[in-house]
Order: sequence, then structure tokens, then C-alpha cells
Amino acid sequence: MISNLPPSPFALPIIGHLHLLKQPIQRTLHSLSEKHGPIFSLKLGSRLAVVISSPSAVEECFTKNDIVLANRPHFSVSKYLNYNNTTMGTVEYGDHWRNLRRINALEIFSSPRLTSLFSIRREEVMVLLRRLHGVSKHGNYAKVELRSMLLDLTSNIIMRMVAGKRYYGVDVKEIDEARIFREILEELFAYISMINVGDLIPMLQWVDITGHLKKLDRLSKKMDVFLQGLVDEHRDDRDRNTMINRFLALQEEQPEYYTDDIIKGHVG
Repeated sequence: MISNLPPSPFALPIIGHLHLLKQPIQRTLHSLSEKHGPIFSLKLGSRLAVVISSPSAVEECFTKNDIVLANRPHFSVSKYLNYNNTTMGTVEYGDHWRNLRRINALEIFSSPRLTSLFSIRREEVMVLLRRLHGVSKHGNYAKVELRSMLLDLTSNIIMRMVAGKRYYGVDVKEIDEARIFREILEELFAYISMINVGDLIPMLQWVDITGHLKKLDRLSKKMDVFLQGLVDEHRDDRDRNTMINRFLALQEEQPEYYTDDIIKGHVG
């Protein structure tokens, strides 16, 4: 196996090639590809990574060898925030993955279902247009920070489809709940971009020098309480046309499979 690996720069003991990965990372990888070819390997601590910059090789990876490369490496962040790697984006390729994919295609994101939720998208776009009109209603040119408005639009559409709630912009009813949701999302984006040294160098896994695991554990518990609250709320109100209620209907049919953790992991 080792003899068949793509070419690689000289690696240091324990850390491998971690010392070579300098910002901006894309330029570093481009520089390495010029030296070692369009396909080369790197040792990220104890983990092996193969870098591919050839379009034809990338195409082959995602067509002829898509199943071979279907699994994603498990890191601490996915363990804590994806219910121990049981969500579609992190679970290993197999029966569970295929079932989640089938549910997405036939139940959650099917054309009829998305059509039934069209009014949500239309209403949220109208909210955005009214905000833009309010900025320019006096007929003067005005600078608009569109990025935050589009984030509000996207977040509200997703959360209304998932749970029937608005957490951004105007007309937010559950103020405290919305604040907690925004805090969770802000922490989530911050933590998923961090690297836990223990994921790359196993001997440091239990040291948690940076406190990264402690933060992930705290956030995972905060997320679980929030998501469980949404699931429990929907159990008392089954009339809403939401993703959570659709999963609860599936749970009634197969309670041993569609556990609360599966539902929370899928909608979280």
C-alpha cells in the first residue's frame, strides 16, 4: 500500500507535512503540485491525504471511484456536532446512508414537497424586497449591506421549512429562542473551521491543549437541548407543514429507526 502512494514531499516524524501547510493554503498546494505533480500525498500527522489538481483525475474520483471515496474522515467536530457521525454528511457509506439519501430524495426534498413550501420562499423574498424598498423609499441612492440581508433570507427560508419559525430580521416572535439559535449558529461556524490537534496526532487526543473538545462538548449539549425542544414542540402540534413533522410521521411508522437523535441530526 505504501509503495503505491502518489509522490510526496519529505515528511517530519509525528507531524508529517503539517509544517508545510501555510496560508494561503491554496497557493501552498499549488506550489507543491508544481514540484510533485498533479496528484501527490501528504501526511497530516497520522492521517494520509491525497491532493488532486488534475480535472480528469478529479472526474475519475467522482465517477468511477465514487463509492470507494464516499466515506469522509471522522473528526472530533463531526462526532460532537453530528450525533456521533450518524448524519448523512458524516455517516459511513452503507444501508443507513442509502436510507437517509432515499428519505431526502423521496420525502424531504421531493418536487411535490418543495412545491408545497413555495409560499415560504415567496413570502421571505417579499420581506427582503420590502426591506430594500424601505432603504431607498426617499428616492436617494443608498449603500446596502446585502450580504447580511441574504443571510437572513436564506436562514429564515430554511428554518421555516424545518420548524416553521423565523429567527432573523423583522417579525421574529420567539425573541429568546431566536437569540439562542443565532448564538448556536455563530459558535458552530467558528468551531467547524478549527482543527483539533488530537485528530491528526492521536497521542494528543486526550490532552485537549486548546480546550477545543471542551467547547465542542458544551456546544453539542446546547444544540441538543435546542433541537429537542423543537421536536417536542412539534409533537404537540402536528398540523404544521414542516420537515420535523414529516420525520415524526416516519417515526410513528418505524420508531426503532427514526429516533429523536436521527431526526435532530438530520434537521440540525
